[in-house]
Amino acid sequence: MKRNHVFLSLGLVVLALTIAISSCKKDDPDLTLATLVAGTIDLNAATSPDDVPVNPTIVATFSTDIDPATAIAANIALTQDYDGTDIPLNITVSGKTITIKPEVDLSTGAIYLLIFKAGLKSTADKYLTAFERNFTTIGTFAPAGVKAHWKFENDGKDETGAFNSSAAIDITYVDSRNANAGKAAAFNGTTSIIEVPNGDQLVNTQKFTISFWVKAEDSGKGHFVLGLGAFYGIQFEMFGGFDGAKFAIQYELEDGTTTAEDMWFPSNAEYNGNGGFQGWDFAKSIEPDDMIAMLKDKWLHITYTFDGESKRGILYYNGEKMKSFDFNLWPDGDAKRTVKGMKYGGVAPDVVNELAFGFIQSRQGTMWANEPWGGYNFPEANHFKGQLDDIRIYHKVLTPKEIDLMYESEKP
Repeated sequence: MKRNHVFLSLGLVVLALTIAISSCKKDDPDLTLATLVAGTIDLNAATSPDDVPVNPTIVATFSTDIDPATAIAANIALTQDYDGTDIPLNITVSGKTITIKPEVDLSTGAIYLLIFKAGLKSTADKYLTAFERNFTTIGTFAPAGVKAHWKFENDGKDETGAFNSSAAIDITYVDSRNANAGKAAAFNGTTSIIEVPNGDQLVNTQKFTISFWVKAEDSGKGHFVLGLGAFYGIQFEMFGGFDGAKFAIQYELEDGTTTAEDMWFPSNAEYNGNGGFQGWDFAKSIEPDDMIAMLKDKWLHITYTFDGESKRGILYYNGEKMKSFDFNLWPDGDAKRTVKGMKYGGVAPDVVNELAFGFIQSRQGTMWANEPWGGYNFPEANHFKGQLDDIRIYHKVLTPKEIDLMYESEKP
């Protein structure tokens, strides 16, 4: 009898403990999201926001304390929608809150997916039901990581602060291609110029992209739209009849010396598949009248990319590939097969390392100073007449998708 009583007592104790433990587990709250904000912007609203800054601090508050060991990249991700890139994050936990900070600036005007996965749990071992939210960063689309960006909002300031203009001569600022674009810089075709010091730092790179908007007006002559020591750095010009245009750029060879090469794009352009030069691996043929209609009195988005690793240069107009070349296809034994990047090759006083907008080089260079078409002091020289806006330079190669998205987001 006594033994049975002992067993009964022990059983009651075990039962009581089981009920108590069970009751505690049952009372532990589920892990659910309470609020999700980026500053004062609600990321958990019924409508996804489209004004999130490119450097947001995101705070997620939950119903109960978070297990810090599970608040990791495997369970929390921020993904760039247009290309599926995962953004590196700094993630910290304090009680019920998780603070998420991207380690790099986000692209402007881009959609991002913030994903919380089922591996995230509370300190009471309650697992989250996975969910995601999306938001769009402020502004029109442009990839992150810009080296310099001139918006021409009544000045020649570089938005990064590193390449502000040192001089702006006879520039007026007018309404740009649309309201979102704000102002554009207008050039009079005779004296207007904007100069930017240390331009060599912008072209000394293995990977490169330049992107800008231009609207050229007929002035009866060619247009030197921009230049850094002309072909000793980078230049872009439109032909006088608007039937073509070209970049001329200095490239670095394997031995450290430099050489120039043109990205020449006339109407009815040829490539190695229809009788053109063997190094040109693509060219879109455009009838002269259509080329004129594209280049004259109309906003045009121009992008050029160069990849020193693949040795390829690509030209885009309005988000569409127009022409490309590959230095690997140059003739056997040609030194240009060893090109490894871009590099400024100018020497003062012939040319100076100042990037000029509105002319082929800055006023300090003496090259072509006595040529009626090439000397800055000649009003009849090929001074650019028209408007420029949103000039961006990257030390990376933008993808065709990024270039198209930029054009579609910013077009008139």
